[in-house]
Amino acid sequence: MACRSGSSSIGSLARLLCELKGKAIISLNGHPAIQECFAAYHIEATDIRYTVGGGRGSDAKEVLIFSWDVQAEPAGLF
Repeated sequence: MACRSGSSSIGSLARLLCELKGKAIISLNGHPAIQECFAAYHIEATDIRYTVGGGRGSDAKEVLIFSWDVQAEPAGLF
């Protein structure tokens, strides 16, 4: 998989994921720039609610980014 370069810390994280010898799952905010930066990877999106100190919270999207081909090798505990 090709890594997209970038000058931000997210771009740095994408490059590290590309060079990783093992497997990783990264959970990040589902902002379109995040999804674009990690477009080469399998991404699953989910709805969540961010809260601080038990407040009302706000709805948001979260993405799980997998460093490997999950269709060929599904994620699991063992």
